[in-house]
Amino acid sequence: MATRATKKKSDYGPIYKGHEGQYSWLLHRVTGVAIILFLFAHVIDTAVVGWGPEAYNRVVSVYENPVVRLLELGLVAAVVFHSLNGIKIMLIDFFPRLVPHIRVIGITTVVAFFAAMIPITWIMGGQIIELIRN
Repeated sequence: MATRATKKKSDYGPIYKGHEGQYSWLLHRVTGVAIILFLFAHVIDTAVVGWGPEAYNRVVSVYENPVVRLLELGLVAAVVFHSLNGIKIMLIDFFPRLVPHIRVIGITTVVAFFAAMIPITWIMGGQIIELIRN
């Protein structure tokens, strides 16, 4: 009778712990999906204009909600990160000599993201706080 060999975790190699490249890859995909989902919602709410200005104004009034404004801030963050990370990907694709410097480029991308989001959050956050107060 043949015995079945059991596999151990160590037989499959080390467990991948992840690093900034993996998180950059994952965030790029997540932000891409979030952006495309918003695009579908945007097409639908814009199409409501076909039912007249009253229907459109009713749909657009949803955007005056602080929670929706917070989601808009998240959308802006997704667009900023996705675009900056896309530039990083294009640089690596078009200039293969940059591959050894990918970690520095990735860190620069994150720093640029936070540098861009500070004033954006300040402006949009102020509007969210105004909506909450009113």
